[in-house]
Amino acid sequence: MATFVLVHGAWHGGWCWDRVAEHLRRGGHEVHAPTLTGLSERSHLLSPLVGLETHIEDITRLIDVLGLEDVVLVGHSYAGQVVSGVADRRSDAIAVRVYLDAFVADDGDAARDLLPENVAHHWAEAAAEKGFGWLVPVRDLTVLGVEDPADRDWLLPRLTAHPWKTYTDALRLGGDLARVSAAFIECVSWMRVFRGQADRARARAWPVHELETGHEAMVTAPQALADLLTGIAAASALPPADGDIVSAQTSKVG
Repeated sequence: MATFVLVHGAWHGGWCWDRVAEHLRRGGHEVHAPTLTGLSERSHLLSPLVGLETHIEDITRLIDVLGLEDVVLVGHSYAGQVVSGVADRRSDAIAVRVYLDAFVADDGDAARDLLPENVAHHWAEAAAEKGFGWLVPVRDLTVLGVEDPADRDWLLPRLTAHPWKTYTDALRLGGDLARVSAAFIECVSWMRVFRGQADRARARAWPVHELETGHEAMVTAPQALADLLTGIAAASALPPADGDIVSAQTSKVG
């Protein structure tokens, strides 16, 4: 059985993985879904000093304190930055890193610079005009592909503004990230802001999977996502064949 650490994206908390975690635990897997500093039920810790480094430390310390090994480390959206930072620092503890509609960064890349220019401009403008210069207000959930009113009603009261510093901080990597295998999941039933990141993953010869749902896959397609994550975990546990070369592939789910 696998050990999953599920890292949420902007505005969310660890609770957003509840539906996926339920499916994974039914399969006998161990699941951890922490809330990052300054978000949701931890919003009382929010300050202009909370940045990318804060969130990388959140997950690194979770792995260290609990002594987790062979972790399937999953990051949604913004948390692709967090996953890369953690996997670089704790490569020996990570079996595979999974980017769910998430940023695929190189050393020195800031999340803001990986967004499409029109989206990055909108976010910066929203932070300047409505977020006191350092917060990104919650986006309209329909833009993210959440069509069911019941899902929107469940999400919205729990979402909180996100620290803009996490998007402007550059990711700093050492030399260990490439030691950890990776996979990408693109959610294709919305405006596909992360299409370029999926292309980056393909260029790195990662497996790329397409999920027929909106950006909030953990809410809108929890069973399909759990099944896909379980498959990725199982594949990461298989020893590579002699001379085997990992190539990019695309599979569709949903």
